[in-house]
Order: sequence, then C-alpha cells, then structure tokens
Amino acid sequence: MPPVARDSLALVTVTHNSATELAAMLRSAQRHLPGTRVIVVDCASTDESVACARRHGAVSIALDQNVGFGRACNRGLAEVTEPVTALVNPDVELLDASLLAIAGEALRTGPPRLLAPLVLNDDGTRQDTVHPVPGSAGDLLRSVIPPTLAPGRLGVALAPWRSAEPRRVGWAVGCAIVARTQTLQALGPFDERIFMFGEDLDLGLNAAQHGVQTWFWPAARVVHHQSHSTEAAFGGEPFELLARTRHEVIARRLGVGRATLDDAAQALTFATRIAAKRVLSRDAERERRQLQALMRARREPVQRG
Repeated sequence: MPPVARDSLALVTVTHNSATELAAMLRSAQRHLPGTRVIVVDCASTDESVACARRHGAVSIALDQNVGFGRACNRGLAEVTEPVTALVNPDVELLDASLLAIAGEALRTGPPRLLAPLVLNDDGTRQDTVHPVPGSAGDLLRSVIPPTLAPGRLGVALAPWRSAEPRRVGWAVGCAIVARTQTLQALGPFDERIFMFGEDLDLGLNAAQHGVQTWFWPAARVVHHQSHSTEAAFGGEPFELLARTRHEVIARRLGVGRATLDDAAQALTFATRIAAKRVLSRDAERERRQLQALMRARREPVQRG
C-alpha cells in the first residue's frame, strides 16, 4: 500500500516530566513527517513538557493532574480528525517517513487492524514488542525454549518481533501502534481503570474480542529509548505492579483459569532463565526479582486506586 498524505496521519503522545524525550521525538517528526499534526497530552508535568510541545508547534493539552496513561491517551485521541492515528510514547523517535506507509496499510480496504511497527533499541537491535496471546501454545512453549535460541519458523513463532514479514500477533506493546482513528475510538482505545501498565495487553485482547486483529508490520520502524518516566517514578522496573496488572487484565478478558495458567508460564519462564544463566555463569538478578515479584503479586490482591 502506498504512503498516505502527511495530513492523513496524526501522532498522539502522553507526557509526564518528559521534556527531553519529547523534544527529540518532535524534532524527528518535524524532520521526517513535516506537516503531520502531533497532539501532546501532558499529565501535570513539573518540567518543560508543555512548553516544549508548544515550542515545536504541537497541539498541547495540559491536564491539571496525572490521570494515567490510558485516560490521557483517550483524551488526545478525542481531538484527532485525521483518518489514521499513531499512538507513540514520547521516548520514541522516527527514523524515516515509514509511518506514512503503515498508515496507508491501515486504510486499506478490509477489516480494521492494529498495526505495530518494528521497534529498535538505541543500538539497532530489535525490541520484543509483539507477543503471542497469553496462554496460547506459542506463549507456553517459550516458557521452556528461549525464543532467541529457537531456529527458523519456530523462533519467529516464539519471538514474532524477529519476523521480516508482516505477521499476525496476539498483542503489541503500546510504545507505537497505528490504526484507523475510528477503530481506536471505538475500542476506547484504553481501559481507563488501568492507571499504568497492562493497557496495551488489554487493548490487544479487547480488540481481538471485537474482531480487530493485531499485526506486526516491520516495514515501518521507530527507535524506542524505553522507560524514561517509570524509572524515575518507581526507582527501577516495577515488576510487582507489572505482574499484578497482567494477571488482572488476562483474568478479565480471558478468564481466571487462563490468568492462572499465564502466571505459571511466567514463573516457569523466569525459573528457566535463572537456571540457564547460572549454567553460563551470568548474572540473573533481574529474573530473580521478576520471579519474587510474581510470587508476591499472586499472594496479595490487586489494590485499586
């Protein structure tokens, strides 16, 4: 599908003390997608996020409190009049104009889809931003087989972000998702009961229940610098909150039995990685913390704000 006109696409991002990252994202949008409208929803930042958005000509919506990622993103989407929307984190940078091509694909005749571009780390390696459905055969198999070690088709099935071709997936990480605006608006897109983490998993499962498939589309690409705000807010990776929210989302969308199965698969994944790293004399502290957090999360109920 050929690229669409730049004024057919809008970018929506949510900020909270994200001025430095936002400036880089906006500069990349101006460089590669001049004329494309960017909508910035700021969640009560105390830094220069709002001023940065205005300085770069973005539409700025300044909220007086931190309402959470999903609710803020929904607020920004309500302002979109363009036929296609790209939901992007402020710590994403565009490498080229390939989002226009994926926007054209989103508008192609046929059932609506959520499209996830290839997401790269700073060093050019791929991020694991697309995944099988929790509890599916592919998801369970990778609990015992490290996806990066699996060859050929099996490796791509376990780690779909490795694919060189478009591929249907269960869900995509919310750092970069492109779809028809009306599709996203019909889906929510995000459940506003979730303050942070799990919104993207919930979106993928909710979309599937409404007949909207999620596809990995590696012809489009962005760089994601990762966790700029959560590192500061949580002092590192919030493994326990991640585990709790994941369990709650899967239980609500797929049932308690599937959520329990997913917990077991997650625990097996972390245990397998710990054992493998021990054999290789590598540090497994991150996996130990993930496993401990999962065990704590399963013993205690989810606390709602």
